[in-house]
Amino acid sequence: MTKVLMVLSAADKWTLKDGSTHPTGFWAEEFVVPYDIFSAAGFDITVATPGGKAPTVDKISLGPLSGQLPKKIKETKARLRALKPVLDHPEDVHTQDHNQFDLVFYPGGHGPMEDLAADEKSGALLADRLQSGKLLALLCHSPAAVLGASGGGDATESELKRNPFAGRKITGLSNLEERMWPFSWKAKWMLENKLKQAGLQYNKGFPLRSHVVVDGNLYSGQNPQSSKELAEKLVTALR
Repeated sequence: MTKVLMVLSAADKWTLKDGSTHPTGFWAEEFVVPYDIFSAAGFDITVATPGGKAPTVDKISLGPLSGQLPKKIKETKARLRALKPVLDHPEDVHTQDHNQFDLVFYPGGHGPMEDLAADEKSGALLADRLQSGKLLALLCHSPAAVLGASGGGDATESELKRNPFAGRKITGLSNLEERMWPFSWKAKWMLENKLKQAGLQYNKGFPLRSHVVVDGNLYSGQNPQSSKELAEKLVTALR
């Protein structure tokens, strides 16, 4: 059976440059849509977080600002309720052997900007996964996790340049899309900027439209709207 490791942020807040925090977590659509597509394909899914802490869903992703229609929001909420036993008892990503999985998939939300971007153990897993040639996928804000392989978001530019992902093609939430959120103007750093500083070949499509980039075993999606396309491409690749 095809095995998938889905790694969610365990953060429930995002620390901004003025020291204030913004409530956050994982983005509902970016978890539920791929999870259901993988389940429908018959894949065995393991959900993990740093420390095995139960993740928090970003409330914005379940409201009118999520970009989803009311009916879809209702369906997403229902799926989260059904998946509560899975989300309440995740594995610890720090103890997982990625080689035991056919796919490692990181959904986004602002949460990864807080914890996974500074998580060296997760960063080491990602670096090793990239080198292994096995499938790895990052969605929306979750490419921030690759910064954990070279000192995190607060690393110096010289430290970032030693990132093992340098030279690889990737996408993720663009600066323009990020600035659509008023609180993001107080962000310590922007994902698009940091990925470029780390030497990755950042590529973006139109704002709020699905855009997926494939570079060998590295798959990435730009935004929540990319959730379905990214998951379907991965299912095709795994088959």
